[in-house]
Amino acid sequence: MKARGLILAAAAAIALAAPASAQQTETIRLTIGSSHPPVIPWVLAMRNTVVQKTNAALQAKGSKYRIEWNEAYGGVLYNFENTIEAIEQGIADFGWVGTLWEPAKMPLQNIMFATPFVTDDPKIAVRVMDQLMEKNPHFKREWETQNAIYFSATSSDSYQLFTKFPVKSMADLKGKKILAAGAVGAWMEGLGATAVNAGIPNFYNMMQTGLGDGVVLIPSGAVPIKLHEVAPHVTYANLGAVTFGAFAANKKKWESLPQEVRDTMLPIAREYAATNIGIVQQREKAGLERMKKEGARIAELPADERNRWAAAMPNLAKTWADAAEKRGQPGKQIMQEYMSLMRAAGAKPARDWDKGL
Repeated sequence: MKARGLILAAAAAIALAAPASAQQTETIRLTIGSSHPPVIPWVLAMRNTVVQKTNAALQAKGSKYRIEWNEAYGGVLYNFENTIEAIEQGIADFGWVGTLWEPAKMPLQNIMFATPFVTDDPKIAVRVMDQLMEKNPHFKREWETQNAIYFSATSSDSYQLFTKFPVKSMADLKGKKILAAGAVGAWMEGLGATAVNAGIPNFYNMMQTGLGDGVVLIPSGAVPIKLHEVAPHVTYANLGAVTFGAFAANKKKWESLPQEVRDTMLPIAREYAATNIGIVQQREKAGLERMKKEGARIAELPADERNRWAAAMPNLAKTWADAAEKRGQPGKQIMQEYMSLMRAAGAKPARDWDKGL
């Protein structure tokens, strides 16, 4: 009887210990969002890093905390015009911010749109933007004033030219209507072509109906909409890879998280950029093969014509720097720092944008 009593006492102790252990786990509920769906590389990268890895990392550290993610992608909470506002206001705790749509609030983040033909390597683009964020207080301040914490940049593959006609020289573009989104349209100035502002959802139909003769776009964006069906001549001009957004968090929410959670999440959040680049490069390679199989005519713009294109552009960097100076920011100094970082990272610019400022 005494042995039986000891067994029952041990069993009771185990039973009591189990709930106590379970109670030690604390759940933190966070919302992660985007204006775009998770089939898009820069959204999928958030899911593949932060969402999928955080809890495993917390468990491996023996943390009592676990994250319950509310994934709100594809414009469920906000559209592409309100990505920074969504983070600023805490509509999403974490999410993708499209800085390309914020020329007024975050003009410094769009420096690469003012400097085409600098690098076609997205790894270099991200490395330089991360360095600017780390070293230059003006870049960091753009996020802080929006109540946001920057983790790492989103980079595209290099912009190329999709046309209805073959392009062997810049003269072939004269008099043509070239579709481009936002600031990319300025890249057509000086060529005798007309830039027509439009977005990816409209490119196919505009080309099909004759509203455009060509498109400047990244292959990873062109292939999914089958742009090569209506613009079968794909000319690799390598106008440049650019950073056009970033993975970020609401500052107040981030600072409210337990220190051990932030310490665990930070390196994962910074993996985001490499994950995004990997997805982009894989899709670009697969897309090139698909375009070839489906009849696209792939060509490379001769180096001398590419240099001629870069030289024909107006001084976009000076315009950008002058605008920064008017805002009270050292635009010329920033441009010089940026170009120096690009060269140090291995970029070989077709035009030295820091000259003639």
